[in-house]
Amino acid sequence: MSELTENKKSMLQFETGTLSKEEVEAILDSLPVDISFVDKEDRVKYFNRAEKRIFVRTKAVIGRKVQLCHPQKSIHIVNKILEAFKTGKKHVAEFWIQMNNRLIHIRYFAVRDKNGKYLGTLEVTQDITDIKKIEGEKQLLDWKM
Repeated sequence: MSELTENKKSMLQFETGTLSKEEVEAILDSLPVDISFVDKEDRVKYFNRAEKRIFVRTKAVIGRKVQLCHPQKSIHIVNKILEAFKTGKKHVAEFWIQMNNRLIHIRYFAVRDKNGKYLGTLEVTQDITDIKKIEGEKQLLDWKM
């Protein structure tokens, strides 16, 4: 098999372009957010390796029920969110907490296919402490190296 054919096979085709697995992984790990994906069976299937993860993850969580990854006192809320996503009653849930003098924004998104079928839940966590301090505007032309 030629290198070109082999490279084509390892590419992921999207409606809006083509990326390699390496590129997709690097993109997801470059985002300034923690991302975790829980499949339709409530099992942790993926997490990115953001440079400064807020909630540390190890590969041991892969395949684990998401309910086992949360404190006991919040499991009933996790289950409510998942049920609302699965039934289509809700599509987003968001919270924010103070942690180590930082403001942490936690968002859950129902992930659906083109026909609206529930595929799982995406958790996106971001430290927004410095973002909240932004005022005025800073244009691209002001950027300096």
